[in-house]
Amino acid sequence: MSTSGTSSPEHKVAPPGDLHNASAPGQRTTRSRRTLVLGSIAAVVVVLALALGLGLGLGLRHHHDNSDSSASAGASSGDDGNGIPSSLATAGTPDSSAAFLSADIINEAPTTRTYQFIVAEGRGAPDGVEKRMIVVNGQFPGPTIEANTGDRIVVNVTNNLPNATAIHWHGLFQRNTNFYDGTAAITQCGIPPGESMVYNFTFDGWMGSTWWHAHAGTQYTDGVTGALIVHAKNESVPTYDGDLAIQMADLYHGFSPDLLVLYHTPGGLEGTPGNEPVPDGGTINGVGQYGSANSSFFNVTLAPNKTYRLRLINTGSFVAMRFAVDGHVLTVIEADGTAVTPFDVSAVSVAVAQRYSVLLRTNGTAGAYWMRAALDQDAFTYDNPGVQTEVRGVLRYGVDNGTLPDVALLDNPPSLPDGSPGDLDADSLVPVGGGPAPNATFSVYFTISMQYAGGPNYLSQFLSFINSTSWEPLQGTSSLFAHLGNDTTDGSATYSDTQLVTTIDEPHVVEFIIDNLDDGDHPFHLHGHKFWIVGTGAGRYEQQALDNTAPMLRDTLVIPAYTYTILRFVADNPGFWAFHCHIQWHMAAGLLFQVNVLPSESAKFDVPQYMLDQCARAVNQ
Repeated sequence: MSTSGTSSPEHKVAPPGDLHNASAPGQRTTRSRRTLVLGSIAAVVVVLALALGLGLGLGLRHHHDNSDSSASAGASSGDDGNGIPSSLATAGTPDSSAAFLSADIINEAPTTRTYQFIVAEGRGAPDGVEKRMIVVNGQFPGPTIEANTGDRIVVNVTNNLPNATAIHWHGLFQRNTNFYDGTAAITQCGIPPGESMVYNFTFDGWMGSTWWHAHAGTQYTDGVTGALIVHAKNESVPTYDGDLAIQMADLYHGFSPDLLVLYHTPGGLEGTPGNEPVPDGGTINGVGQYGSANSSFFNVTLAPNKTYRLRLINTGSFVAMRFAVDGHVLTVIEADGTAVTPFDVSAVSVAVAQRYSVLLRTNGTAGAYWMRAALDQDAFTYDNPGVQTEVRGVLRYGVDNGTLPDVALLDNPPSLPDGSPGDLDADSLVPVGGGPAPNATFSVYFTISMQYAGGPNYLSQFLSFINSTSWEPLQGTSSLFAHLGNDTTDGSATYSDTQLVTTIDEPHVVEFIIDNLDDGDHPFHLHGHKFWIVGTGAGRYEQQALDNTAPMLRDTLVIPAYTYTILRFVADNPGFWAFHCHIQWHMAAGLLFQVNVLPSESAKFDVPQYMLDQCARAVNQ
């Protein structure tokens, strides 16, 4: 493994883990972090005081000291008493009709599609409880980008935040436009406050369902998300009559910078290091229900006796969402932009950042039915008494638009008939036309762990590690920009001890061998590529047999607690590409690794000069 920027033993080395004595993941009902006896009661007192005073809220781990920063929630002179500056504009929710995708776009000639994004703070109440948000064009979720695979996309992003931002186009290859991947501190420095940037890219054959989101700090937790749908006539999926984007997300009433500080507080939430903030609820296309605070539902009226494609996208920050529609079987046809051999399920669990397309047939009894998006409570590490664990929407056909389902079924969902399929098993996914992955020619081994950092601040922050490195965003530059113009033999650069980078200086089939030493599941995403999943299993990897008959090809997968995973991908796409956990708290704690592919080619990128100039004014979170 070729790396640059090895970790500093004094500050970054994590203690080794022991997988062989670990309990099997299936024995867990509620995940709990390892509990440590603290040397001082003061840390616990601080955590309790902060939790009581802010309702799970504090500030950024790496925020700048501008007094107007988004990290200073509740400190504004215009505070209206609930920690939300009174000057913030109200963020809206798109009408339910916005979920319907175009039936005619696929017949249009290739074209350039242009969008204007304005990123700004706002105040909104997606589930009926007012909260501080960050939104695009004043709405949550943000605008849907819908295009054909032969189109060009141009997005002018204006940043009205007090901190830098960046927009990532999840799953897209960005071949020869790595600098438009939108990953702050890796492929760009970020868009400084008050400035703009134009993202300009094509799809390079990519098709299917995905999304865009902020990739700077934890900004997307506060609302910077939207669907991105790419149509193609040659997509190998069954025909359908209608097409909808269903964006599901967990929801926090607190502002994410505040939650992040609490997450990093010595001793951890509820006195246990590594406890992630438990959400307060969730949303379906921007609408949720919290207790009696909101009785609104995302709702759609469909035509009877038709087949609809529902594109399920988890745009959340922490937990998987289980999607189902009362009384209906769903047919899985796509995962992460890969068409799969169709099969029926009763429900689909969508991990953070994953996407699935399912077909729903409106051939049941005319009426209104509950859509359900349930939060995965197995991920909760402490009790949040008020959490709304299931979000509901309404799907109807053959009845009036105002018809609602039977409220008696809200907490008593009807069972499907005997013999109906069960929930989605991701191991059942088979790519259409799939076959064996190519043999590996380059191998990288690493471990995932979450530990206290070594050194004098042992009880200060509970960090995430890949091998012995906990990632922190570079300041004043990015991995790609630091690499440009470098004179080393392979074109790579030397980074600080917070950057773990593997350089691949010629095309290879790369194999990632990953041991998850942590007691939690991690949804990992690889930028710029799709990977084949050729091996998974309990414990450490010790040369167990692989399954390479027709492995699934996707860009985001869950690596369960105390398991190994073997991935392969073709590394022929120049640039710096992140491989990271998509749980926002874990990435902010350092769970990110980079591959530097074909540095001699990326050194030739024609990066717009203004992007380089923005580095002096962008502060990464």
